[in-house]
Amino acid sequence: MPLKPSQFDLPISKESLSAGGWIICGLALVSSIAVLAWPIPQREGLEFWLFSKGHAELYEVKLEEWNLKQDPDVHFSLLSTESLQQRMLASFLSDTPAADVIEVERDFVPQAFTGPIEDVGFIDLTDRLKQEGIYDRLNTPSFGPWTSRGRIFGLPHDVHPVVLAYRADIFEEAGIDLTQVQTWAQFAEVVKPLVGDRNGDDTPDYVISMWTGGAYRSHLEALMLQAGGALFDEQERMQINTEINARVLATMVSWMVGPDRIAMDAPEFDPQANQMRLDGRVLVSLMPDWLGGVWELNMPALSGKIKIMPLPAWEPGGRRTSVWGGTMLGIPKTTEDFDNAWKFATHLYLSEEVAEGLYRNNYIISPVKDYWDRAFYDEPIEFFCGQPAGRMFIDLAPQVPMRTSSPFNTYAKDRVANALFLLREYAKDTKKYTPEELMDEAHRQLQIAEDLVTRKVERNVFLRSEP
Repeated sequence: MPLKPSQFDLPISKESLSAGGWIICGLALVSSIAVLAWPIPQREGLEFWLFSKGHAELYEVKLEEWNLKQDPDVHFSLLSTESLQQRMLASFLSDTPAADVIEVERDFVPQAFTGPIEDVGFIDLTDRLKQEGIYDRLNTPSFGPWTSRGRIFGLPHDVHPVVLAYRADIFEEAGIDLTQVQTWAQFAEVVKPLVGDRNGDDTPDYVISMWTGGAYRSHLEALMLQAGGALFDEQERMQINTEINARVLATMVSWMVGPDRIAMDAPEFDPQANQMRLDGRVLVSLMPDWLGGVWELNMPALSGKIKIMPLPAWEPGGRRTSVWGGTMLGIPKTTEDFDNAWKFATHLYLSEEVAEGLYRNNYIISPVKDYWDRAFYDEPIEFFCGQPAGRMFIDLAPQVPMRTSSPFNTYAKDRVANALFLLREYAKDTKKYTPEELMDEAHRQLQIAEDLVTRKVERNVFLRSEP
């Protein structure tokens, strides 16, 4: 189907501002004033804002090393995700000072890319990355979320390939070799013998954690990206109602309802769902590299029972991984010392010590390809039944799909997640359970989602036409 115009091609005028638009502008003004009053201490040197306590602890050694050997000193402030987002955007809207270096999570950084390219609050790093040879040293897909209209605004922190994590003890006891599965269609057939009341509590148990709702929107996006779909193309034009996206939605619903149901509701970061994993009521989950560390911390009793493998492909010979999450390091335009901010950013993110620490602490693999041959990635991990998890993640890293940086990506994910929910309700009402039977309705729901996102784009009062 033809692609919609880019959101950056939409003009606005003074007359186009509704009452709601003026309210938004007023809130932006208030935020701009408030950013000056927020109690962030003003210190000599460079300011570094970040949102993760784990990252802050990991970076302490490199920070101390810098401050001992380099000038100026760098000071970091640990903020909540919401506070960092508000301060960053208020600074960008009002051109008031922010930190010299900011670590930003993928779900909210695209808001910085709203409007013309010259209005982006981060410094364009594209030429510097290529001139210094850094671009070629890093995994190319990892630049995707930090790239807008072909320009790169951040150093990538990670890769976050996604694998399938499964209860190896239960599969092996059932005589099922999941590693032989090549496609999602094969997966759905192979796991059927494990559907039923496995623990004798008269409650049906299913196999894979997969459902509708906000908790699963990252699952949905990961599976669409794996299949070759997306919500926006590289020019950030919408492509929501496509054949690939409809096929993914229809297939997911076929796992959730009907006589061949294999999926159950067991979201991540949920104590009840974790207990279901411990009890063997849910056996399979999508797992980005960082989630391995979360499971090991929160469910140590699963050690020696979990194995990982590449995702089944959507088509024979297709991509066997996807991507979920991400973080970057950006330098705001308001910095008064770009050269030292850049030196510190590369000192931190290109460090082998940081790469090793990320892996040992959370199983996160670095995007710096120079270190991918390091022995620590080959060490057997007890939690994963002695598998060398790092090597498995690295082998999949080059296959990680590219992602959009559209400021409307989060809203679009919500709308498509709602389309998945409505498609599931349609399947229950009509008793149509196969992907083929659900395709027409999947397209209809995706078109509704696309229309809603289009209206959202057209109402954005901060957009103006590109020069």
